[in-house]
Amino acid sequence: MALTVALVPAPDRIVVRLTGESDLSTAPLLARELAGAAARGTRTVIVDVSSVRFWDCSGLHALADLTADLGTAGRSCRIVGAGPATRRLIALADFAGALDLDGPVQLPRRPRRQPSPPPTAPVWRRPVEIPA
Repeated sequence: MALTVALVPAPDRIVVRLTGESDLSTAPLLARELAGAAARGTRTVIVDVSSVRFWDCSGLHALADLTADLGTAGRSCRIVGAGPATRRLIALADFAGALDLDGPVQLPRRPRRQPSPPPTAPVWRRPVEIPA
């Protein structure tokens, strides 16, 4: 499924609603639409990612680039609606510090494995001689 981008302007912000899949093939579209949203000059760009079903890092790069560009201009980009899979990708790809999300980015805790017992040393036995 392709990526669909809808811009919803408001007086002090613009909402960018993403639907579909964000990957290497849709990254140029995403970057172009995000730049268009930023060009509107609002103080805040809100990117709603609740309807994105697939991400790869190229889409996250576009969001991080927009966030950085707006930040240097005293403006902001806020990411809203990120589900658990999106948050996990953000954490695993180390984008948590580059994006402003509407909640924490945490990797799920893995259950602790019980340590395996140390291997036992083999018991060496001397050969037994059997009289003939």
